[in-house]
Amino acid sequence: MRKKPVFEVNGKQHTLGQKTWFMGVVNVTPDSFSDPGECLDKDRAVAKGLELEKQGADILDIGGESSRPGSNPISEQEELERVVPVITELRKRAKVLISVDTTKSKVAEEALAAGADIVNDISAFRFDDRMPLLVSESGAPVILMHMKGVPKTMQSNPYYEDLYQEIQCFLEERIATATAYGIQREKIIIDPGIGFGKSLKHNLAIINNLHFLENLNRPILLGISRKSFIGKILNLPPKERTEGTIATAVLSVLKGAHILRVHDVDRIKRAIKVAEAILDEDQTTDVDRRSDKDKENTIRYV
Repeated sequence: MRKKPVFEVNGKQHTLGQKTWFMGVVNVTPDSFSDPGECLDKDRAVAKGLELEKQGADILDIGGESSRPGSNPISEQEELERVVPVITELRKRAKVLISVDTTKSKVAEEALAAGADIVNDISAFRFDDRMPLLVSESGAPVILMHMKGVPKTMQSNPYYEDLYQEIQCFLEERIATATAYGIQREKIIIDPGIGFGKSLKHNLAIINNLHFLENLNRPILLGISRKSFIGKILNLPPKERTEGTIATAVLSVLKGAHILRVHDVDRIKRAIKVAEAILDEDQTTDVDRRSDKDKENTIRYV
């Protein structure tokens, strides 16, 4: 059973955990692991965002810098030129929330000014010292993710003494940093960082034991779509990992995830809708309302 933390955005409070939220991915990059270059053009990126909204996305996540394993950082100016025009146009046409996927405070600042609602910082404020103050002063919510190392080297033999404790302590400390800057706890989402400095076994263990983050009482976001751990299990390239992503998404919700960051919103949302209908069904149906005597007299066949 998922806990139901309160999340506040744009002055409105939402109780997450009643229904799963979906974050649609718009990579305005030439080198994303899953869809390289498909949305580098502004018009195509905007069209992709609007299509994801139509499919049922609650949040559109716009990123201009690839964070795939082995990737190199890009300049602030290049990232600005990629994401700000897309966010500006989407804000005119989309009604759903928009997040900017960046580790740079200047990019976050201009994205928020262009109409973004949320800052998604995969470094959890570690790459830019100005980011927590910028987020605090803007009043925007923030997504804080665990990552061991940096994208360039994070998958070089990642090692943990205690996987769960290290991730929990990291996120707890990052939440403390955020609140120390005046960011309200209700405006913080946490992400254990699937695929960011984790082996195949680490990723599977995190998803299967997601309850280890429940004590932080914050909404849990998982970025599981088309990830390499699915590819390793199925031996398939990113665009052929939809079924694996659906299986992972359903199990993630069962284990306590509140928000799923995905590329194929429509198909995954349909799968989750069925899973949630089963989970929400009243357990005391007419079939179960038999007397104790009736139950004792029931013949069981093996």
